[in-house]
Amino acid sequence: MRSTGRQADLTTGWEIARPARTTVPPGIDMAGFSIRGDSVTELRAIPHPAVTVVVEFGGHPLAVSDASGRTHSGSLAVGLAFDGINARAVGLDCVQVRVSPVLAHAVLGVPPAELGGTIVALEDLWARDVARLRERLHYAPTWQERFALVDAALSDRLRNGRTVDPEVAWTWRQLQLSHGRSRVGDLATETGWSRQRLWSRFGAQIGLTPKRAAMLVRFDRAIHRLADGHTPARVAADGGYADQSHLHREVRAFTSTAPTAAAAEPWLAADHTAWPGIA
Repeated sequence: MRSTGRQADLTTGWEIARPARTTVPPGIDMAGFSIRGDSVTELRAIPHPAVTVVVEFGGHPLAVSDASGRTHSGSLAVGLAFDGINARAVGLDCVQVRVSPVLAHAVLGVPPAELGGTIVALEDLWARDVARLRERLHYAPTWQERFALVDAALSDRLRNGRTVDPEVAWTWRQLQLSHGRSRVGDLATETGWSRQRLWSRFGAQIGLTPKRAAMLVRFDRAIHRLADGHTPARVAADGGYADQSHLHREVRAFTSTAPTAAAAEPWLAADHTAWPGIA
């Protein structure tokens, strides 16, 4: 990971920190967030092609709700292509980890398919390890020491965790490299599997069908380009969409709103600082 030290995101008022280095493999990234003050911060989360883990360690727990009305307070995990998740906090200290679905089973102890798009308490996955990690994060004096604690916890789980089929990992990588434009039939041929077998194994291990995963990867690049000021027409033409209407439908499928409204969400404003190199 690149070291950017500690930076202030003026758009949202969040202080954002990046790790100087980690030992976890590519496919896992993390950033630290602090919110100060007495005002309530409310954000609508935008889906992205990674499993999200949030470890909070301050005096004000993060309150999160999903589209079904289920609520959670505290450290959490959420799967791919979540829907309608809103976060609310009055002051916050947390480390957010983005985990490739290829590595998620090893990190979490369950395949991403078991998470779905819902909120899961991290204690349900890591048991008492969460309380110990939160306490150590709370007393760590610097962000770099906090990142080192999270890095060690993740590395330990990766050493003992389960891996996905090589064919599934390769397919996910190709979807990322092509920005979601690869044809599933062609990928199946390259793996030597039938389309049906790839569909079944990929869905069981990643948590989405290959087609839905491709849509999510394509959407992630498109929404960030829209947030950067590119026109919907240009984003649609460059992103593999048939036309602007196709882009509109897929953005609405992941955000329940129009492209221009989704691109203006504060959630995206911090991404280039928190996750350098993002599409």
